[in-house]
Amino acid sequence: MIKTQKKIISKLLCVFFILSICITYTCNTKAYEVSSKHIYNSQDNENLTVDAKSALLMEPTSGKVIFEKNSHEKLEPASVTKIMTMLLTMEAVDSGKISLKDKVTISENAKKMGGSSMLLDTGEVRTVEELIKGIGIASGNDAAVAMAEYLGGSEQAFVGLMNKRAQELGMKDTSFKNCTGLNAPGHMTSAYDISIMSRELLKHPQILKYTGTYMETISEGRKSPIELVNHNKLVRFFKGCDGLKTGFTDAAKYCISATSTRDNVRMLAVIMGSPSYKIRNKDASMLMNYGFSKYKSIKSITKGKAVQKINLNKKGDKFFYAIAKDDFNVIVEKNSKDKITYNCILNKNKKKYKKGENIGYCNIYTNGKLVGKVDVCTDRDVKSPGILKNLKNNFSDIINKGV
Repeated sequence: MIKTQKKIISKLLCVFFILSICITYTCNTKAYEVSSKHIYNSQDNENLTVDAKSALLMEPTSGKVIFEKNSHEKLEPASVTKIMTMLLTMEAVDSGKISLKDKVTISENAKKMGGSSMLLDTGEVRTVEELIKGIGIASGNDAAVAMAEYLGGSEQAFVGLMNKRAQELGMKDTSFKNCTGLNAPGHMTSAYDISIMSRELLKHPQILKYTGTYMETISEGRKSPIELVNHNKLVRFFKGCDGLKTGFTDAAKYCISATSTRDNVRMLAVIMGSPSYKIRNKDASMLMNYGFSKYKSIKSITKGKAVQKINLNKKGDKFFYAIAKDDFNVIVEKNSKDKITYNCILNKNKKKYKKGENIGYCNIYTNGKLVGKVDVCTDRDVKSPGILKNLKNNFSDIINKGV
């Protein structure tokens, strides 16, 4: 009988030892219900009439497509191409590869670019930030090529980087031939693909400082100042508009990737092949207004508030609270029933935790789809009990229960 008990205890100790090693401090899922009924999806578009060849409306936080018309039709994008040019630039800036203060010398190749221009001279030296302004505000082809040469070594090498990034993002309708959007055989994309790269660019919010500027003057180092005027008139006339990029050529007609924000809700509208800039702006405005009428923002996580209690041992006497380091708003349809859930992923291998220390992040989901994450920190100093301590506690539990 004693031998049998010892065997049972031995097996249980092995099980608890394995469990002690595999302990994960993952937060329980927390649900938030938004009541009412579903109103609209991308098929219910009979009341929306878009005159352009192709169009798409997206809620960029979740990536949900609200409206689409011929969204995968391959068309010439004109200067909307420069969204990818700006994306690669901002990724290089935010990764530390380059700095906004870096000096770029303008080449003869950049200066001689036709179409819209920043009026740069050969040999002129401008900062990366000034070139971003030239691209995002004035749609300068010279600025775009100068930036491409600085990042890629040559424009053609940079175009290779553009196509590589497009593939990584899943832009299956896209083939770039230059960084400007000037007419070139095979230079094509779709409204859907433009929404993908636009959404990615919005992950670098500093770009909106430039694309949302209507007028800018650059005078340093020049006898005559460079006057930049935004080609996107919605920045001036549509409430909340702060980007992103317009485009026009005779072949592409009038295009735009427009974004705006109201009451913490952002909308992204893409228009391609519009017969005039007035119709382009009308269609983009109509789509964004429609989006704002159907969606609202809910603060799902509040900065400085506890997201979850994290127990470090079975008894629960070793614990801390995971504290959100930022606010997070979830965008939901006004008259729908969306389920918001949370899941914390924490560093489980620390021997001790210090108050205010980053220890992981909290994922936020809408109807099971990941829509964002927020870093979390500890609210106190606490030591992890460790494997041996957990094993001792588990053994004590076994003895106390008389196994």
